[in-house]
Amino acid sequence: MTTLTVKPRSRLFHGHEWVYASDVQNIAGTAEPGDVVALKDVKGKPLGSAIYNPKSQIVARRFSYRKQDLDQEFFVRRIERALNYRKTLPLDQNLCRLVWSESDGLPGLIVDRYGDHLVMQTLTFAMSARQDLIVAALVELLQPKSITGRNDSPVRKAEGLELEKKLLHGATPAPFEYKTNGMVFQIDLMEGQKTGMYLDQIDNYSLVARHAKGKRVLDCFTNQGGFAQAAALAGAREVIAVDVSETAVEMCLRNARSAGVAIGARADNVFDYLKTAEKAGEQYDLIVLDPPSFTKSKQSLTDAMRGYKEIHLRAMKMLQPGGILATFTCSHHVSMGDFRMMINSAAVDTRRTLRYMDTYTQRADHPIITGIPETEYLRGFSLEVIGGW
Repeated sequence: MTTLTVKPRSRLFHGHEWVYASDVQNIAGTAEPGDVVALKDVKGKPLGSAIYNPKSQIVARRFSYRKQDLDQEFFVRRIERALNYRKTLPLDQNLCRLVWSESDGLPGLIVDRYGDHLVMQTLTFAMSARQDLIVAALVELLQPKSITGRNDSPVRKAEGLELEKKLLHGATPAPFEYKTNGMVFQIDLMEGQKTGMYLDQIDNYSLVARHAKGKRVLDCFTNQGGFAQAAALAGAREVIAVDVSETAVEMCLRNARSAGVAIGARADNVFDYLKTAEKAGEQYDLIVLDPPSFTKSKQSLTDAMRGYKEIHLRAMKMLQPGGILATFTCSHHVSMGDFRMMINSAAVDTRRTLRYMDTYTQRADHPIITGIPETEYLRGFSLEVIGGW
């Protein structure tokens, strides 16, 4: 087996599982992209097994502290372990992320469940090369009606992989509705957002909606209208949802009708809408900001923070004392500290005093690993505008 010698003070010695090209001291042997390689330190001490890809900046991703191969027995064992963990969680087991990459010891593999159907992503060369073994393991453990391969994430390009969408098992399901926590969502496994919909925010919809009863609510970047729908179900006086996508707005309205609630929705650029609404003197009691990731790299973090601040400035100006701002960021490049500083800066500029009420994170089926900061990406707060101080 090819062996990579890892330099001292590399990330691997601080709890991370990735080995970058700059972390490699030397390579003994010849390995192809997707092969399993052994890792050792400069003194020859074994560090475990990793998947290898010299085409990527991350040349190796450790998946075991011992010598290990990626055969079907391995996938059955690791996936079963991931399933057993999910069974301990107080969430809808049929609408759930079953496998999440490094967080489940399967770097580059994502598996989501939508009832009797599974959606799979292989984002590393090694997992893509073993796709058939993974499908066989999933069929053995779960007997799904279908498995859809949603390998259309740009992340695959960094691994030298093509983007594709295809059926891997069973028959392609037509788009369908799914009801959970009283909310209704449209699921399109082949063409929908991510693997069909966003699963990481589902619990937060209801948590934020606890503040919505009797209030006028604005849900920005609404997508399928999760926050808007939950607020209406919680008894909001009025709900307005905004998204730049007309398709998303139509889906948002359809979901609300299926759930038996009425909301208002409009297709508009949220930045433009907030600017116009603020100038028009619009007032809301609860505003939700749940934008897509404004940055995919550290290089664009400064521009991203300017974008975050702009929408926060305008939202804060539309909240009276007692009003609540629920705000989120879904980029791991935006640290909790950076996000808090931006919120405070916007509060200072708008002469608002904000009190933290709730802290939000990604759903528990997207577990966070202590040594891998990339596994923690969704952060959010509810904050109350304090008056009379």
